[in-house]
Amino acid sequence: VQLQAFGGGLVQSGGSLRLSCAASGATLDGYVIAWFHQLPGKEREGVSCIGIRDGVTWTLDSVKGRFSISRDNAKNTVYLQMNSLKPEDTGVYYCNAETKNYDYWGRGTLVTVSS
Repeated sequence: VQLQAFGGGLVQSGGSLRLSCAASGATLDGYVIAWFHQLPGKEREGVSCIGIRDGVTWTLDSVKGRFSISRDNAKNTVYLQMNSLKPEDTGVYYCNAETKNYDYWGRGTLVTVSS
């Protein structure tokens, strides 16, 4: 599975962005897709994830109500809608596809939120 994350950019505080994680090479059926946030020198932190088969989601408390994850199985794509963005949301966002036996990462997309 190859993952490509895109949709990042520069946005003012309070603005919105929608990140996309597009998969190729195989269907995402059976995977859990997660978005991670990373600041320079810090570890990646899970932000939200979704089960492709059952649609069950989890979202980090600090972004709950502002970020939402969704999937389009026909497009083999997972989205992260980010609203009411804050400067602390700045960083590189990565998507990850994981099953019991496999773990794939895409290249990140940079989000910069100006105050």
